[in-house]
Amino acid sequence: MEKITSFTVDHLRLNPGVYVSRIDYAAGNPVTTFDLRMTKPNCEPVMNTAEIHTIEHLAATFLRNHKDYADKTIYFGPMGCRTGFYLILSGEYKSKDIVPLMTELYQFMAGFEGEIPGAAAKDCGNYLDMNLPMAKYLSKKYLNEVLLSITDEQLNYPE
Repeated sequence: MEKITSFTVDHLRLNPGVYVSRIDYAAGNPVTTFDLRMTKPNCEPVMNTAEIHTIEHLAATFLRNHKDYADKTIYFGPMGCRTGFYLILSGEYKSKDIVPLMTELYQFMAGFEGEIPGAAAKDCGNYLDMNLPMAKYLSKKYLNEVLLSITDEQLNYPE
């Protein structure tokens, strides 16, 4: 079998950043998958499921209610390796195109107070597995260490 695209990225040289993972076409329309890499693979500890789950709830809610991106958001969810998230948007984008949106999103999550959207038994299949303080910490870390001073190296996969 042929390796899928995401397994051809050199994870030993990959840093936290915002990357275009791939652009696909559905019924002739472009769909962009972003790799929102929050931790350095194979170097930093991976994120735990509780904070990943919390970030997923917060981000999906934020994006699906965003004034400009609500109707463009197809999916936001965690990577199986627990080092980041995938964001899928309808349309064709470059990594730098969504940095303002990601900055807005991560500011929202870093400062979030209150009940986590959808964190109730009737709304979620694992509603008890949430960690808002750690989700806020990780969001603030990504915001400060990546998004607010992003470099070209953090916008393009290593060659």
